[in-house]
Amino acid sequence: MQKVGGGRKKTVSFSSMPSEKKVSSAADCLAFMQGGCELKKIRPNSRVYCRFYTLDGDLSCLRWEPSKKDAERARLDVSSVREVRTGKSTETFRHNGPLAEHLAEEAAFSVIHGDDYQSLDLVALSADVANIWVTGLRYLLAHPSVVGGAGGGAGGLGEGGGLAGDGSPGGKMRSEWLAAEFAQVDEDGYGIVKEDVAVATICKLCPGIKEAKVRLRFKEIQRSKEKLTSHVTREEFHEAFCELCTRPDVYFLLVQLSKDRECLDPQDLRLFLETEQGLSLATTEGCWELLRRWEPSAQGKERGLLGLDGFARYLQSPECQLLDPEHLGICQDMTMPLAHYYISTSYRSYLLDDQIHGRADLGGLIKALQFGCRCMELGVTDGPEGEPLLGVDYGPDNARHNHHHHHHHHAPVTIRSALEVVNKYAFLTSPYPLLVYLCQRCSPGQQRTMAQHLKKVFGSRLYTPEAVPVGPGGRATALPSPEQLKGRILIVGKKLPPEQDGSDGEVSEEDEEIGGGGPLAGRRMTIPGEEELGVVLVVPPPSQSRKLRLHKELSDLVAIARTGSRSFYAQRAGHSQSQPSSPSSPCTPLPSESPYWTLCSLGEGEGGRLTTESPEDLVMFTKRTLTRVRPSSVRLDSSNPNPQGYWKGGVQLVALNQQTPGAMLDLHRGRFSQNGGCGYVLRPAVMRDEVSYFSAHTQGRVPGVPAQTLRIKVKASRRRSRFPHI
Repeated sequence: MQKVGGGRKKTVSFSSMPSEKKVSSAADCLAFMQGGCELKKIRPNSRVYCRFYTLDGDLSCLRWEPSKKDAERARLDVSSVREVRTGKSTETFRHNGPLAEHLAEEAAFSVIHGDDYQSLDLVALSADVANIWVTGLRYLLAHPSVVGGAGGGAGGLGEGGGLAGDGSPGGKMRSEWLAAEFAQVDEDGYGIVKEDVAVATICKLCPGIKEAKVRLRFKEIQRSKEKLTSHVTREEFHEAFCELCTRPDVYFLLVQLSKDRECLDPQDLRLFLETEQGLSLATTEGCWELLRRWEPSAQGKERGLLGLDGFARYLQSPECQLLDPEHLGICQDMTMPLAHYYISTSYRSYLLDDQIHGRADLGGLIKALQFGCRCMELGVTDGPEGEPLLGVDYGPDNARHNHHHHHHHHAPVTIRSALEVVNKYAFLTSPYPLLVYLCQRCSPGQQRTMAQHLKKVFGSRLYTPEAVPVGPGGRATALPSPEQLKGRILIVGKKLPPEQDGSDGEVSEEDEEIGGGGPLAGRRMTIPGEEELGVVLVVPPPSQSRKLRLHKELSDLVAIARTGSRSFYAQRAGHSQSQPSSPSSPCTPLPSESPYWTLCSLGEGEGGRLTTESPEDLVMFTKRTLTRVRPSSVRLDSSNPNPQGYWKGGVQLVALNQQTPGAMLDLHRGRFSQNGGCGYVLRPAVMRDEVSYFSAHTQGRVPGVPAQTLRIKVKASRRRSRFPHI
């Protein structure tokens, strides 16, 4: 590697923070600054210079390179610094026009120095780095005794990176608290405890931290010191706790609020509650109560100070949740028809891993139900000895490609065992109805077996209307409400017409998971890694009309009939008998009206087209008919689509792979965390009222809905402090 300028090696960083060590104190900030980093120096007339800035070892001055000036002139004495400002707050930033607009506000800061108050205007690579420099410089301004040899002090950082000075009040309070906690578990008083004891103590003091992470950090400390013992000293305990249990964003906020004291008094806390949290009715007495409740140290409670750990505990408490406390319980009207609610829906949650190699497992069903899922898909295939199995069948060529669910050395899961799990966990999280979405291509004999299992396992919970309820004029009535169906399980599936005679009959499969068209239609796909076995997935094109023999005993248990997009196109065509332009139902006759007791199943692609091309019609359709969108068949990795677009289009059931974590599942769980997490969320009034007409793409005002402009800035979250994608 080549050296640059005064001997510094050229390096490349792929992180917003060059150091992986967490910042948990002013000493950490100063140590980072001494190591140096690249900052952009902003000058008038839109000139930008990339420079490498460092803080001297004795904390007396800032230096930068490269520079046309000699080394002694390319410096700024800390003693000449008057103020450190955050953001683009100086004339240089304000008068740089287009350049300033492209500079991140949170990464900019200015150092005001000299008798004439000149400004050194800088932009860091990230807000984290800017916060480190601002915090470090402000600490030096507040504690001049640590700078150089001022006041007779030695200056600089002591051994191990600690400040040679006394440190901040909050820092000392934290150190004394940790020392007291360590002393409680140090039974012999030798300043050494077993690793297991140290790990357990940190996990107790910092709930939510993973034990494995703490244990790994102690192993790293032992390795760096070449220790032969696994015992932990008080200093190592302190180091590990501060590194693992300190949120840098919370620390920087605390420093800003406390004016570098690293602790808040009741007045500071009240100011924070009023200005940042919007609690205009906050009182000093209330702040004292919060302080006593969340501050862990006895010294802090006695002196009326909230330290870093107490402040973090308060921010992570239910009192600071973004969710309205009212929504922690059921708070919405639950007496409206089912179609008026968004319903938490899972897609093949019984599959582990991807859609091709994933095997069926009951744990996925349990987890989905525990998260409040109220519509659960169960794929059923023919099994040996006449017992249906839980799994996915991709079509009539079952023997060739159903291999991937049964070639593992795992016992297959019977549908009966799956039903027993569903019955056990169905209403532990939510009392409201559970829809069991059956997707099966079993033989009539195994369908009859499945029907017997459904009746025996679910018993009186199974909702089986003898006939579709009708109102005046012989028209079907709306679906019951969640309140009326409390504790009931409804089967969603294919259903024979009422006039069907005999023990079985034929139904169309035009809405099935892969047969519904889309990018894979008509293609042969080789399963990755299994070419030598000749395992292929054949996706039939939509023109191949398929029929399924359906046993009447199973059909009679279906409460909500499953159909494809034909019912939507029928309503859009004005209930005429003309042929719709649906790509997935070329030869299917249209119903005379859009029935209430049906569920329209759409693929991700078709659902997306309808929300874009026919948004008003889709919203009108969903006012009476339950509509479900499933992930595309190309998502073999079990990834999830963005549900927000479908929700805006009125779709009640957006099925997601609950076994796949990520932003889309977070969005889903965020929506259904409201209304007590019961799995039902009331849709907006414009999606329920028959007289209203709504499109999510409307640019102007929506009648009856007051216009609002929201500006949202995400500062931090409970479990994720950075948002690189926002």
